[in-house]
Amino acid sequence: MDYTLLWAVLGGIALLLLLILRYKLPAFLALLLASISVGVLAGIPIPAILSTLQEGMGNTLGFVAIVVGLGTLLGGLLEYSGGAEALAQQLLKSFGKKRTDWALVTAGFLLAIPVFFDVAFILLVPLVYSLQRKTGKSILLYGLPLLAGLAITHAFIPPTPGPVAVAEILSANLGWVIAFGFVVGLPTAAVSGPLFARMISEKIMVKAPGLPSAEGQQDNATAPSLAAVLLVIGLPLGLIVLNTIFTSFALTPALPLFIRETLGLVGHPFGALLIANLVAWYILGKKRGVSSTALNQLANRSMAPAGLIILLTGAGGTFKQMLITTNAGKMLAEVIAAQGVPLLLFAFLAAVSIRLLQGSATVAMITAAGLTAPLLNDALTAPQKALIVLAIAAGASILSHVNDSGFWLVSKYLGLTEKETFRSWSIMTLLIALVGFACISLLWLLV
Repeated sequence: MDYTLLWAVLGGIALLLLLILRYKLPAFLALLLASISVGVLAGIPIPAILSTLQEGMGNTLGFVAIVVGLGTLLGGLLEYSGGAEALAQQLLKSFGKKRTDWALVTAGFLLAIPVFFDVAFILLVPLVYSLQRKTGKSILLYGLPLLAGLAITHAFIPPTPGPVAVAEILSANLGWVIAFGFVVGLPTAAVSGPLFARMISEKIMVKAPGLPSAEGQQDNATAPSLAAVLLVIGLPLGLIVLNTIFTSFALTPALPLFIRETLGLVGHPFGALLIANLVAWYILGKKRGVSSTALNQLANRSMAPAGLIILLTGAGGTFKQMLITTNAGKMLAEVIAAQGVPLLLFAFLAAVSIRLLQGSATVAMITAAGLTAPLLNDALTAPQKALIVLAIAAGASILSHVNDSGFWLVSKYLGLTEKETFRSWSIMTLLIALVGFACISLLWLLV
C-alpha cells in the first residue's frame, strides 16, 4: 500500500496544529494553509489545488452561511428583548427553590439554541450570583448546571453553528441531528449538570464575585412573555423536525402537491429560520414598540460574531474537499478499516485529539468532520450520519483546559482559581463528552 497520501494528511494536520499552537495564526488561515499543504504533499497540480479550495469553500458556505446568519439574527433579538433572562426567571419560579439547579440547566439548554454560548452565559450569570448570595451555598451548585445546559446545546443541537457546520460537511439531515441531539443531550445534561454540581459544590466552596452584569438588553419590566420566548426558540426546531418526520417515513407522497411543496419550504432550515426571524422581529420588536432603526442596528451588531464562524466553516470545507480530491480520504478509510476502528469511534477520537491539542471546539469539530467525511459510504442511513455528527460534537466538547477561551471565561465570571476550574468546569466537559458518546453509541446499536 502506498502511504504517500496518508503522510500528506498527517503532514497537513501537523502543520495546522503548529500554526495554531506555535505561531498563534488565526484558525481560518491555518486551515487554508493546511488544506494547501495536503494537496502539495499529495502531488496535486497547483491549478487543481486552487479550484479545490474554491469548490470546498463554496459548497460548504452555500448552506452554512444562511443558517448561521439567520440563527444569529434570531439570537440577537432574543438577547436584546430581555427574553433570555425572562425565561430563566420563569423557570426558577416554576421549578422551586429545591430544584433551582434543574431550572438553570433547562434554561441553559433552551437558550443556547438561539444565543451564542458566551453571550447567554454572561446574560444569565447575574442570576447565579444572586442565588449564591441568597443561599450561601457554593456558586458551583448554580453555575455548573447553567454551563452544562449551554455547552451541550451549543455542541449538539442546530441551529447552533458547530453542529450545522459538521452536518453540512457530512451531508447529514439537520432534522435527525436535532431529534437525536435532544435524546442525547437531556441525560448528558442531567449527569454533567445538576448531579455533578451537587457533588462538587460540597467539596469546593466559592462565593459570587462582584463582576458587572451584561449590558445592552432592554429593561426586565418590558421583557416578553414566556410564551413568546418559547415560540421563538421552538418554532424553527419544530418545523425542521416535522419536515424530517414526513420525509423520512415516506408520508409526504400521500399529501397533495401544494402541501408537500409548502412543507418542504417551511421545513427546510432556510424557511424555518426565516419564518422564526419574521415572527421574532414582530413579537419581540415591533409589537413591543422597538423602532425599525433600533432593530436594524441590532441586526448589524448581531451579525458580527457570525463572520468568524462562517469563515472557519468554509475553511473546514476546503480541508474536506482536498481530502476527496487527493483521494487521501479513501486511503485513510482503508487504513482505519484495516485497523478495525469503528467509524463512530474514529469520528469521536478525531475530534478529541484536535480539541485537546489546540483548544477550540469549533476548530476540532470542523477538522474532525473533514477527516471523517471521506470515510462515509452510501450504506449509511440518515440517522447514522446524524449520530456521527453528534459523536464529533461530543469529542470536541471534552476536557476544556488552559488552551480554551471558555476555560478562562468560566474562571473569571465564577471567581474560580485555575485548580478549581480544572476540578469543576474541566471535569464537567469531560462528563459531557463521555456520557454523550455513551448515549450516542447506544442509539447507534438501535438504528
